[in-house]
Amino acid sequence: MRHFSSMFNGLARSFSMRRGKNSSNGDGREAAETMAKDAKKHDMILRSSGFVNVDGSNNLASVCSKRGRKGVNQDCAIVWEGFGSQADMLFCGIFDGHGPWGHFVAKKVRESMPSSLLCNWQETLAQTSLDPDLESDKKHQRFHIWKHSYLKTCAAVDHELEQYRKIDSFYSGTTALTIVRQGDIIYVANVGDSRAVLATNSDDGNLVPVQLTVDFKPNLPQESERIIQCKGRVFCMHDEPGVHRVWLPNEESPGLAMSRAFGDYCIKDYGLISVPEVTHRHITNKDQFVVLATDGVWDVVSNQEAIQIVSSTPDKAKAAKRLVEFAACAWKKKRKGIAMDDISAICLFFHSSHHEVNLVTTSK
Repeated sequence: MRHFSSMFNGLARSFSMRRGKNSSNGDGREAAETMAKDAKKHDMILRSSGFVNVDGSNNLASVCSKRGRKGVNQDCAIVWEGFGSQADMLFCGIFDGHGPWGHFVAKKVRESMPSSLLCNWQETLAQTSLDPDLESDKKHQRFHIWKHSYLKTCAAVDHELEQYRKIDSFYSGTTALTIVRQGDIIYVANVGDSRAVLATNSDDGNLVPVQLTVDFKPNLPQESERIIQCKGRVFCMHDEPGVHRVWLPNEESPGLAMSRAFGDYCIKDYGLISVPEVTHRHITNKDQFVVLATDGVWDVVSNQEAIQIVSSTPDKAKAAKRLVEFAACAWKKKRKGIAMDDISAICLFFHSSHHEVNLVTTSK
């Protein structure tokens, strides 16, 4: 990984070109949004099914999303190569909307989160001093910089969404699972019940799954305790044994199947939160790829099955599509009589070798 100062200088210069000395946080957000527009112009951002394969990067990202049988596809995704004008950084995220306006909420959070995170990360960096002689301390502080940036970002995104009058998010919301790769470190932030699974080679040479996130379901002890303390309720419907949902104190509503989400302001005072769990991992040569997927995949596909499907796909660019198609078939076999959920996945390969720039989109 590059020295700390060089990682920051490029982004800092980009921001300083657009910000005066006494400029506000809003100016920083505007600068980040300008970066996003520039990245889109240069085919560095993918927001639909397809793949990103950029010359000079170790990353290859495959993306696929398939509409379920419940109406409009409420899942969406993003991959941003060269995140923050940094050659060694990538941002990717997958979002699973729910409720009448869920597809709009998911896309709104997808739109606002990367720029907000970039702005908060830059500002946190500017306020932090690291001792260049203490490498271990630097790694520890880098994680806390990203964690602080993510916590601040998720709070801001949720607040902005509540104020955004063009979308009614009172009874609608979205999950958000995102990863920032910075050199040989990945930072993972999860709000909701999507899941990230790493594929790594064990000491005996077998490819094994390592689950990087927690599925934030209402029946998890720490989640149900918080919800109950806030006067919310957690229980299963008679016709859905095993599916725990969050309910208002005195109404059979809204019945959310996750304990963390953006939006859903009808129940935000009763235990639902948008606080992310933020973790990090050092990527080694044993680590091959990570799969980010919505619960439409994990409801019918095991972690082991997922990494086997992805690793056995000859063309990495089609890995996400193959996983999604496998999940769709599994829904028909395992969930007969139940409407198939939207199914979406991102497969991020860490050690890609390629010689040209490719950003290819395909129809959903």
